[in-house]
Amino acid sequence: MERSYASRSSGELATAASGSGRPVRVIPLRHPPGFGSISSSSPPWWRAAVGRARSMGPLEWAEAALPCVAWMRKYRWKEDLQADLAAGITVGVMLVPQAMSYAKLAGLHPIYGLYTGFIPLFVYAIFGSSRQLAVGPVALVSLLVSNVLGGIVNSSSELYTELAILLAFMVGILECLMGLLRLGWLIRFISHSVISGFTTASAIVIGLSQIKYFLGYSVTRSSKIIPLIESIIAGADQFSWPPFVMGSTFLLILLTMKNLGKSNKRLRFLRASGPLTAVVLGTIFVKFFHPPAISVVGEIPQGLPKFSIPRGFEHVMLLMPTAVLITGVAILESVGIAKALAAKNGYELDSNKELFGLGIANICGSLFSAYPATGSFSRSAVNHESGAKTGLSGIIMGIIIGGALMFMTPLFTDIPQVDYEEAIFLWGIDKKDFFLWAITFITTLVFGIEIGVLVGVGFSLAFVIHESANPHIAVLGRLPGTTVYRNTLQYPEAYTYNGIVVVRIDAPMYFANISYIKDRLREYELNLPNSNRGLDVGRVYFVILEMSPVTYIDSSAVQALKDLHQEYKARHIQIAIANPNRQVHLLLSRSGIIDLIGDGWCFVRVHDAVQVCLQHVQNSSSSALKLASQASGDSADSISTPKAEKQRLKQDDFFKNLWKAHDGNADSGGEVQPLLRQNLV
Repeated sequence: MERSYASRSSGELATAASGSGRPVRVIPLRHPPGFGSISSSSPPWWRAAVGRARSMGPLEWAEAALPCVAWMRKYRWKEDLQADLAAGITVGVMLVPQAMSYAKLAGLHPIYGLYTGFIPLFVYAIFGSSRQLAVGPVALVSLLVSNVLGGIVNSSSELYTELAILLAFMVGILECLMGLLRLGWLIRFISHSVISGFTTASAIVIGLSQIKYFLGYSVTRSSKIIPLIESIIAGADQFSWPPFVMGSTFLLILLTMKNLGKSNKRLRFLRASGPLTAVVLGTIFVKFFHPPAISVVGEIPQGLPKFSIPRGFEHVMLLMPTAVLITGVAILESVGIAKALAAKNGYELDSNKELFGLGIANICGSLFSAYPATGSFSRSAVNHESGAKTGLSGIIMGIIIGGALMFMTPLFTDIPQVDYEEAIFLWGIDKKDFFLWAITFITTLVFGIEIGVLVGVGFSLAFVIHESANPHIAVLGRLPGTTVYRNTLQYPEAYTYNGIVVVRIDAPMYFANISYIKDRLREYELNLPNSNRGLDVGRVYFVILEMSPVTYIDSSAVQALKDLHQEYKARHIQIAIANPNRQVHLLLSRSGIIDLIGDGWCFVRVHDAVQVCLQHVQNSSSSALKLASQASGDSADSISTPKAEKQRLKQDDFFKNLWKAHDGNADSGGEVQPLLRQNLV
């Protein structure tokens, strides 16, 4: 069983003659360029980057620096302008009341919400790569700002506002660094279940933190559900009916308009105009009836924000964990929805450019008194549904906010202050994803948003590591009538051959998973997979590794393969390698594994490897068969026994089954087809 197959030249087909003269035609596996050389033929990453930079023209440089150039030079004024105007006005009107309410949620004066929805929109329209993402203040970031800064300083002090603005500057710097260092791929490690569980729990916390405007009494500011509920129960004796009735009425108006806008495309504008409608009705009611139990926003400064450098840099280290957390939320909330909207609208989006655009928007916003801004799920969805085509819709939103700051702030004085379905879906689809959703949801509710994010991301990474360290490994068989090999669990009718195991490793091979791979290969030797072709030879003689899914192999895996080869060699088992990619083949060659296994045991196709293994089994079995036949003949001369006759027939069947197999097709008419065809290429 240890005889090696003859080496083949790269330019011609080789044959291996069997005892009966039937050849096996095999496609030669060519050595990759750079084989035998110490240095790699691939240029260093920096040299490739320099080469790409030199090949870029002025227009490509302009698009790289200013993503808005990509849509501006292809802008269709007749088709796109009307859609962008409609979307920009719709979302801009929606943003005015939202911005003020989110600022109150952050513990800031409502004017800072309008500032956050002004300058960042213009900057993002120029530097951002998404054409539908609506940037500005969002509820989740506002709650994070309130939760962290509230533990440092009193929200009524000037330092509180300065630290909120400084946070925007720090978040912007972090986002720009992540974009420049090309760390946008980090979003791939965050499961959708974690995002869903986190946002669902955050929505509950945000809702409870704002219930004070319905109940008419103060509620403890916290990102944890237990202190919120305790505070709500403790102040129940201060309950006031007027704000509860007004709040419930406005909530009913909002929900009704939102549902009408979703269910009827013609009434789509109602979804966006719901918040403004509630604000207008509430303002009119307070203006005419002056109810003493209902608090109002108060005076709002008129005019555009002035340029100023953020202050409070001595608190940078204290704010750094929060800045990192808000940056993480920006990745989850902004980049995720931006990529989804880009896919729906048929253009590519670079996560790194997106992070850089958000960073520049936050840095510039902080210079004009804005607190951290990011992309909004709800406003981006409305922007997309309203037909936004380009970043011009964001510029129009900014113009509306600017108009509100210039001319409408006196009208805001009397404004009153006012996903279990995902869990069910995940339970039915994947219990692991449901577990991630549940652990993130519960942790965020009980321990707060910061701990919820860390635990959710931690469990997400743990699942990634587990999946990477325990990759999928499949036993392959040949589909009847073809030379195609597929997973036998998926195709039970596939042909498998006794004494030969074909294994496909569906992952890179590296230090974290090589022990698991070795253990699985040993299992196949000890617990022989059921085979349906050939006489049962009782053990494995050949292990064929299908390596086309293996994109990478490291030094630990190389050493493990060498150890495995030595173990197999001691038990007369031959390893064969099929279809390695260029990089893997080059590394196996340089590490000496190809020489150790034998150059003749590397193949282009699994089918070639199986045929050569069958050829060796046949050659070895043919010699054993002659000896067995002679022994049977000598025994017959002396005495003929039923046992000897049965053994002879069994050996004859073994010989035939090695060379022939029933195709099993209706077209074949039950005829036996040879496995080793002379005209096979």
